[in-house]
Amino acid sequence: MLHRIGRFLDVISILVVLVLIGGSDNLRLTGSLDRARVYTREIEFDYPNWVWDAAWTKIEQAAVLSPYTFDRGTGSQIVFEYFRVTGNLAQTEYRIEQIYADPNIADKETATSLLRSQRDVLTERQIKLAPLTESILQNQVSNALAELGLTTMGQPIPPVLYQISPTPLSLIVASRTKIEQITSVSVLPTLTIDEQIALEDEVASSLDVSTLVVPVGGVGVYPTLIQESTNFAWILTTIAHEWTHNYLNVRPLGLNYSTTPELRTMNETTANIAGDEVGYLVLQMYYPELAASFPNPNLILFNGSYPSERTTLQDLPGDITSQGGSPLHFFFDDPPPFDFRAEMHETRVTVDEMLTEGKIEEAEAYMEARRQVFWENGYLIRKLNQAFFAFNGAYADVPGGAAGEDPVGPAVRALREQSVSLKDFMNTIGRMTSFEQLQKAIQQ
Repeated sequence: MLHRIGRFLDVISILVVLVLIGGSDNLRLTGSLDRARVYTREIEFDYPNWVWDAAWTKIEQAAVLSPYTFDRGTGSQIVFEYFRVTGNLAQTEYRIEQIYADPNIADKETATSLLRSQRDVLTERQIKLAPLTESILQNQVSNALAELGLTTMGQPIPPVLYQISPTPLSLIVASRTKIEQITSVSVLPTLTIDEQIALEDEVASSLDVSTLVVPVGGVGVYPTLIQESTNFAWILTTIAHEWTHNYLNVRPLGLNYSTTPELRTMNETTANIAGDEVGYLVLQMYYPELAASFPNPNLILFNGSYPSERTTLQDLPGDITSQGGSPLHFFFDDPPPFDFRAEMHETRVTVDEMLTEGKIEEAEAYMEARRQVFWENGYLIRKLNQAFFAFNGAYADVPGGAAGEDPVGPAVRALREQSVSLKDFMNTIGRMTSFEQLQKAIQQ
């Protein structure tokens, strides 16, 4: 009981601090935000209300739920059941959509009657399992952080708190003359593809910028906002990724997230590295039957829009496609016939060279031609432009890809390699306020 009361008070105190400070992968205000918001004010994601509702839910859960009442085996069974139900629910909803899209089926309501009943049962079951699963995974990630020494008096600061919820879309606004994100605005997840394209075109033509609306897999508000997925490995790494943002948000690196493009890349690459290491440790500690299949994981970064032939870490039924935003990581042995990362790296390097020479229109034409090459090889990229690279290039924990020859990612990886532990790495980089400090650190 004393432990539960202490945890309850911890949650309240940290909620107050981080709701005031904020922080996320894409919720950052810059001097250019107001110009973009002229076009987004009516469709922006309501973070204050979401945070309040999620915070209150977590306070209630802290008062009535306790993951410590479950032994390890029972906790794992609950988690697996949640993902099984979520997968079946996604499949059922897809089958309903197929029927409604089928012009040969006249009475769609009758044809979907059984499926809709099944959906209702699965939804009710999912709602009951969700808070238990969140509580269990929060505890398991917390224990992994404790194993890594990333705690204060045995408690991660801030406590690991997340909630599954529809995540916003992010309007990325970038310069046309170089690969650099100017600002981003979180908009409603319910925007149709037509509405997304219209928004991109309006902002791009009015402000002479490059734009792209992208999905995000997680947002580092507090509690963190995580997109629903049946990919278990992705959920674990995303929980840890977003917690890392919260950890950095009260340190110089996180507080200066939007100061320069280099600092943004340092933040995101650090969160990717930590997310992978913590997520994999959770698998080793609690789900060895999954971790044992991948004794030497080779983590490869992919954005959620790209299909992959690689085998995912999760071994659960249901959808195993990647999610947007905070990138999904795949484990694989043999490289695919079409080397996505190498091709994307070549594209980014060429675009950088063309923009440096002032060939803006030529670079944009080249990117569209390259997009068609990716399309022909099975990679469904809707738009390949400066905004695409500005967003995806910040996740540079793996060589190549959209980051091109940007030196920030390699420098962050070098610091991790020379650090004695993840804790040492995070504490060292967390104190930094410039890329120059990182460069000096890896040269020592």
